[in-house]
Amino acid sequence: MRRTSLVLSITASTLALSAPAFAQTTIAPADQQADPADPEAVGTEPGQEILVIGTRAQGRTVADSPVPIDVIGGDALVNAGYTETAKVLNQLVPSFNFPQPSITDGTDVVRPATLRGLSPDQTLVLVNGKRRHTSSLLNINGSVGRGSAAVDLNTIPSLAIERIDVLRDGAASQYGSDAIAGVINIQLKKREGGRAQATYGKYVTSLQDVSGISGVQGGAGTQPVVRASDGTFVLDETGKDRKARDGETITYAANIGLPVGESGYLNFTGEYRGRDATNRAGYDPRRIYPRLANGQVDPREFTFDRLNHRYGDAKTDDLNFFVNGGADLGASAELYVFGSYGKRDGESAAFYRRAAGADATFSGTIQDLRNCNYAGGTCQPFYADGFLPLITSESEDYSAAVGIKGQIGGGINYDLSYVYGHNGFDFYIANSYNTSFGPNSNQGFDAGGTRFGQDVVNLDLQKQVEVGFLSSLSLAAGAEYRRENYKLVAGDVQSYAAGPFATTNTAPAGAQGFPGFRPANATDRSRNSIAGYLEADADISDAFTLQAAGRYEHYSDFGDTVNGKLAARLAPVRGIAVRGSISTGFRAPSLQQQYFSSFATNNVNGTLVEVGTFAVSDPVALALGSQPLKAEKSLNIGGGVTLDPFRGFTLTADYYNIEIDDRIVVTENLQGTGVVNILRAAGINNITSARFFINGIDTRTQGVEVVGTYRVPDLGIGKISLTGGFNYNKTRITERAVLPTLPTLTLFGRQESLRLERGQPRTKINLGADWSLGALGVTARTNRYGKVLSPGSTAANDVTLEPKWITDLEVRGEYRGIELAVGANNLFDVYPTRLPVLNTAATINNYFIPYSSFSPFGFNGRYLYARAGISF
Repeated sequence: MRRTSLVLSITASTLALSAPAFAQTTIAPADQQADPADPEAVGTEPGQEILVIGTRAQGRTVADSPVPIDVIGGDALVNAGYTETAKVLNQLVPSFNFPQPSITDGTDVVRPATLRGLSPDQTLVLVNGKRRHTSSLLNINGSVGRGSAAVDLNTIPSLAIERIDVLRDGAASQYGSDAIAGVINIQLKKREGGRAQATYGKYVTSLQDVSGISGVQGGAGTQPVVRASDGTFVLDETGKDRKARDGETITYAANIGLPVGESGYLNFTGEYRGRDATNRAGYDPRRIYPRLANGQVDPREFTFDRLNHRYGDAKTDDLNFFVNGGADLGASAELYVFGSYGKRDGESAAFYRRAAGADATFSGTIQDLRNCNYAGGTCQPFYADGFLPLITSESEDYSAAVGIKGQIGGGINYDLSYVYGHNGFDFYIANSYNTSFGPNSNQGFDAGGTRFGQDVVNLDLQKQVEVGFLSSLSLAAGAEYRRENYKLVAGDVQSYAAGPFATTNTAPAGAQGFPGFRPANATDRSRNSIAGYLEADADISDAFTLQAAGRYEHYSDFGDTVNGKLAARLAPVRGIAVRGSISTGFRAPSLQQQYFSSFATNNVNGTLVEVGTFAVSDPVALALGSQPLKAEKSLNIGGGVTLDPFRGFTLTADYYNIEIDDRIVVTENLQGTGVVNILRAAGINNITSARFFINGIDTRTQGVEVVGTYRVPDLGIGKISLTGGFNYNKTRITERAVLPTLPTLTLFGRQESLRLERGQPRTKINLGADWSLGALGVTARTNRYGKVLSPGSTAANDVTLEPKWITDLEVRGEYRGIELAVGANNLFDVYPTRLPVLNTAATINNYFIPYSSFSPFGFNGRYLYARAGISF
């Protein structure tokens, strides 16, 4: 693969460039505006917020920074029906994308988000400026972000957040691995006082283009009418869209801030969120039962509940706690602590397994072998009416941080910290079956789980230096030590094992819905890294700012990397500025990508073989040409203009170009004669196909972001704040890797390529308005999501999801600290484009899976809610 190199003559050593940001500001109502000198302040005039990321210089504002930052106030997160932080950010940040896939195993419960159309693990997440640990779950199924392990933003209660800063620029030279698309920094509340609130909501919707039914259409001789094109039954449609009333969600949250001594603080947040599952499945017209001995259809086909799938949000119960505290240690030092604990129980579904039995039909012999009980010698259904496997999960997440910061002699500001974070994710499969064990199979399985832990020690030093010919100069230096650990834990024997019927009857092995991890998959791997950085931030004059940063990092597994950044801002006249940045960056291959493995046992021509995902270092992967994973490397170039011509108004427009070499992807399922021959030559006789992670592609992402905010002058009709944002984003694959052992084999196929290039909106528009008058307030938001391609196995099965506008509205009133609010998300009950049924075997699933998981706003429809809160 080609490696991008960048030589910055201005920074001959490791010093290259650093850049903070400008941008969208969610403005608090005027009566809630805060002190602009406070870094936590979000209610100041647009652009005057003090930066807490992007530079380590003291006191620089958003308006003065060379690259884009969105500042999202905590009130914007609270004034919404959704209580999941990632869902709300999707409504507020133009380049932020949060699809909500279904039937994707653990990804149904821990959904990844993206920035600028890149991978979820190419955005760094900080809490109080410190690196947040990722989830242990690897997103391995067919969703946006496939092959990544990302931070779970929904473990952070919105009520705990003072503000969110979104740095939309490469920042690996300042913060290290992952900061290719940008950085999301979540600032926790410190303020005294408190708030308690309860939010209740549910979906009240009609599924667009999914008709209700009254039953199976009968034909001659009491037999169902069968479509000749695909062998499905014709259903009697009512002509009206199917209605749904589900997804009932109740959230209880409380935040309280207490003083500690004269200037200390202790802020605590607790949140419980219970969400029922939603179901946007259509009706299944396939034959469920085998024909009777006389060749006729089983009469149970007429009474069977055709709504047999569950397609939508998983059922979840979340419990999250956050604490943030600090106290002075003398006149020039502060001890601070913050931490979190979260637990999530989830339940989602796999595909429905039909009743089994030999049956000569339209497409030949059809039987759902996954439900066969061979105890009597022939296939008889274990579940008489078929079954829907349920993937239940338990996620435990916790983190603790302690640090001391202050000033030492010579005006040097320091910050020394230690942070530990951990995530565990366990799978339990219910209402399932291991076909290979027949009547001796369990119906519930412990399928194992994953663990990820991270220790981070940071030292940051900063000093303002007086230089006669400069208006100001900030110098910063720092070091970081990080240790990571990844574990994969095996499940119980029946969750993965091949029982006796695997050999005698070719019965599939492992728990249906999610075969468990086996002892051969179990792993316990660690690595460490050390890093050092330098940063300079100078105001050459009142009109010209220049920043530079460089970082060296050494990883115990793949080696060294050096990255740098340059950024500048020039304001030739008041109210107009141009800015730009250029930087190199990297993302270290995650331990999950290096060591995850999961495979199942299949019977192929009487021989039990393993198929699935193999670790990069597994003998199977090595035989096929696997190499140790290298770091992804990026080159970011950006530039734009900022306008703030009059009080209360800002407008920014930025172009970005991000080239990434050696992107880590999972291969296609490699199979065929060439694969088998190589494996046999290596002495591996029980494997016929495999997939594994590789540095597989180079990409180029280009885009434009436009963001504006305006606080309308007082016209006597209340306080009005307006925000708007636009993002255009395009990703293209520029180069593909080949395996020397199999040079003609496709490693990253058509469907995965299109998922990466066109699986997220090409354009997105965010518009918002906030109005308040006395005790009343209204928030209105509308978002336009551009075209998305839902790729099929062939071009004929591709579906273009057309642009859609999604509108949210909230009305609230407040009296003596008590607030009542009602509202609607997706007020007009808009759905993504219906997946077409082409009357072919290839599109049969579209009958009961009517909407694509690639929809950038989900597919649940209108959500109505009410909220009651009290502030004190």
